[in-house]
Amino acid sequence: MSIGEIVAVLRRRWYVMVPLTLISLLAGVHLFRSVPVAYQSESSVALLDSTAVAELAPAFGNPIANAGGSLVVTADVLIRTLSGTDAARDLQGIGVTDPYTVGFAANTSGPMLTLSVTGTDRTKVLEETNKLTAFAGETLNALQAAAKVKPAYMVQTAPVVLPQTPVPQMKSRYQQVLGVVILGTTAAFALSFLTDSLLATLRRRRSASAAPARGRGRRKPWGRQLDATALLSCYLALAFFIPSNLTLPGMGGVGTPANVFALLCLFWYLAAWITGRLRPAPGTRLPRVVMCLLAFSVLASYLANAMRGSSHKEILAADRGLIGLLVWVSLVVLVSAGIQDRARLDVLLRRAVVMGTIVAAVGFYDFFTATNIADSISIPGLQSSVAQITTLDRGSFTRPRATTAQPLEFGGMLAILLPFAVQQAFDPVRGHLRAWRRWGPVVLMGGALPLTVSRTSIIGALIVVLVMVLRWKPERRWAAIGLLMGSVAGFKVIIPGLIGTITALFASFVTNSDSSTQARTVKYSAIVPYLGERPLFGRGFGTFLPELFFFTDNQYMLTLAEMGLVGLLALLVLLFTGIHQGGAIRRLARTESDRELGQAFFASALVSLVIAATFDALSFPMFAGVFFLTIAAGGSCLGFIRRAAPEPATVESPCSSVSRPPADRIRVPAP
Repeated sequence: MSIGEIVAVLRRRWYVMVPLTLISLLAGVHLFRSVPVAYQSESSVALLDSTAVAELAPAFGNPIANAGGSLVVTADVLIRTLSGTDAARDLQGIGVTDPYTVGFAANTSGPMLTLSVTGTDRTKVLEETNKLTAFAGETLNALQAAAKVKPAYMVQTAPVVLPQTPVPQMKSRYQQVLGVVILGTTAAFALSFLTDSLLATLRRRRSASAAPARGRGRRKPWGRQLDATALLSCYLALAFFIPSNLTLPGMGGVGTPANVFALLCLFWYLAAWITGRLRPAPGTRLPRVVMCLLAFSVLASYLANAMRGSSHKEILAADRGLIGLLVWVSLVVLVSAGIQDRARLDVLLRRAVVMGTIVAAVGFYDFFTATNIADSISIPGLQSSVAQITTLDRGSFTRPRATTAQPLEFGGMLAILLPFAVQQAFDPVRGHLRAWRRWGPVVLMGGALPLTVSRTSIIGALIVVLVMVLRWKPERRWAAIGLLMGSVAGFKVIIPGLIGTITALFASFVTNSDSSTQARTVKYSAIVPYLGERPLFGRGFGTFLPELFFFTDNQYMLTLAEMGLVGLLALLVLLFTGIHQGGAIRRLARTESDRELGQAFFASALVSLVIAATFDALSFPMFAGVFFLTIAAGGSCLGFIRRAAPEPATVESPCSSVSRPPADRIRVPAP
């Protein structure tokens, strides 16, 4: 469906679009006038050492009694206590009924806290801020008393910034108004196309020959046909070439330009689907069904978060989680139901590999220059959603991240695209291309993985090698093994110390002597209490924030905390669906090229299954987008392969019939 056709439908059904849009605008104006203005007051509190700091405290091992230390751990314990439900209940008892937040002060590394209260009554907000500030000191004393800390060793609180005069918060008010207007306009848009589809159906029933739509083809630039592959290519360009930490203000990590574009593409698909111009391709239902299971678990966790006493930050995080879910649904629907031609699916996969190769080349630049090119990219209207992103080092090497938010995301994204680069290099259809065009993506992607100096990248590369190479013929397999051994030797010569650093990284992991490994091991038991509180649906998707709790570095642990056992089951079903699709493509394919493509889907899904245990994969927008796109592409490819496969044998026809070739390939013999 082209842009000209969309405009033509909206022009024909103006009596639906215009009134509903005006109603939404009037509702927004009414909301702006009726909703009271919210005011916010803040205060800052610093933690001071005890009077006996010169002496060693008897209970020095207790973080509450960490006198003489940095007091950051003590401040973190106090923040978590004040953010809990028990503290909220006690504050309501003394009159603090408005939402409040407690956290570390911005741009500080010491034990300084910022306390804020938001409400509609300016005088009451100021009083509640004073009460919250005093309650923080009382809570700290109570915690230390419960830990049997002697008064001489107790840490004290000292107000640094007294409760400020409440200031109006117009941003939240504008967001509510904008949400009403967007909801009304979206409903008008959908109803316009639904009305047009119903009326067109009635016209077709009344007359066999319907008149062509007016204005079709008048404007050639706007009348070009858009398909899902073109839209998804634009999404990939925005996702790969705009740093994933740059987002729209107020939307957090899900507000990347690529995600916003994906949501707009979902409206395009709905318009084409409602008017009957686009129908899902047969045999591609599996990824959409599995996505419905994941969406159900996310919505159930959202309701679970709404039913408990969650903080304001958790509510906003749950809203952002729903936006992220819509983005993933859009990608799955566009790829599995929007692509109608096998050739267009191949084009999309080739474009994804080419763009991933460019990102890998940027990673090489970052590694050898010890910088990060993404830090110099500034786009008006976008802001960084991750505070203080710096270049990370391990050993004597700079870990590249290119346009991603973190080296783990960089390595994970390349690992799930590498199998497709290998498959395209061996594809006979691309045999006429020069060797550097076919093998350049494999060299750049595969070579960039060790540069991240992370276990995630090396594990992903090993899985790709094991899954892809072992299925090849002996001559190709031994040649690949020789090239891999030569590549390792080349890395030892060109980049001295890199292979040794990676080997030591895995050795420390096996012996559990690495600090990062120990931190992950400790978190395994720390997640159990949160799972015990809400085992089925969790605390709410996206609400397990590091500033309120801790980093999990494990997608399965994070899913257990946020979506419970139901969410973990839905995620595992999604991952194993990708593995099943790759195996089914390989089994049903009639050509060697299609078998290798199925093996690539199998390897990509298996990489995602394994490395999801090494970092919180779905928290990174670029990795999550590529992951859902490849899962949906596997379902779409499986549908094409099934339709091209020969029909199974039956009792009436014991010999299986050969599938009919396309009409344009049938040759009629000359007389």
